[in-house]
Amino acid sequence: MTDTNGSPILQVQDLYAGYLDFDILHGVNLDVHPGEIVCVIGPNGAGKSTVFRAVYGLISVRLGHVIFDGAEITNFKPQDVLRSGIAIVPQLRSVFPQMTVHENLEMGMFLEKNKARIAERIDVVYGLFPRLGERSKQQVGTMSGGEQRMLEIGRALLLEPKLLMMDEPSAGLAPSITRQIFNHIRSLNDEIGLTILMIEQNARQGLEVSDRGYVLELGVNTYEGTGQGLIDDPEVRRAFLGGH
Repeated sequence: MTDTNGSPILQVQDLYAGYLDFDILHGVNLDVHPGEIVCVIGPNGAGKSTVFRAVYGLISVRLGHVIFDGAEITNFKPQDVLRSGIAIVPQLRSVFPQMTVHENLEMGMFLEKNKARIAERIDVVYGLFPRLGERSKQQVGTMSGGEQRMLEIGRALLLEPKLLMMDEPSAGLAPSITRQIFNHIRSLNDEIGLTILMIEQNARQGLEVSDRGYVLELGVNTYEGTGQGLIDDPEVRRAFLGGH
C-alpha cells in the first residue's frame, strides 16, 4: 500500500526547461511516492517527454529542481542519474536486434563487474518475465514488438532501480499487446513494489493502472489527482479521454 503522506522519492519542483533558448516547460511540478505508479498525460506538444528528458539529464534545466531520494540531481548527467537509482525505458526501441535475449540482458548489466551477480539478476528477470527465459537464446529481432518491450522493461530492472521511468510503454503496440504490457506494469508494482513514473499517450489505459496522474498542457500542470479520479473528471474525460 502506498503511503502518500510520507516523503516523495521524486520531486520535480517549478521546472523550466526546453531546447536552446526556448522553454517547453513553464513551472512543472510533480511528485512520485515510493511504491506508486504515476502517469503523465496530455496532448502532443504538452511537454511530457521534455519532463522526462529534464529529469534524466538529457536536456538542461534552466530553473527549478529535481530532487530524488532526498538529494538534488538537477542537471546530473544521465549515467549519474542511473547510478542514483533511476532507470528509463525509452519510447523508441533500444534493443540490440542481432543479439539474443540473454545477450541483451547482459548488456544491461554493464555497470556490474561481478559475473555471479550478473547471472543472479538475469535469473530474477526471467522469473518476472518467464517468456524471456523461454526465449533466452532467440535473436531479439525475430520477436514481436510486445516481447521486445518486455525485454526493455526487464533489462531496466537488472540494476534494481528505485524508480523506473517509462516513456510511452504502449507506443507502436497493437491494442491486445498494450493491455498485456499494462498488466505487466501493474503486476510489477504489486509483486515487487516497483515505483513507476510513465508518460502515456493511451491516456485511459495509463490512468487505469496508475495510483495518481498529472495532465500537462503547453508545459504547465492543468489537472492532477488519482488515476480513477482523473478518468471520472468530466473535463479531463472530454479533453483527453475521448468521452463526454
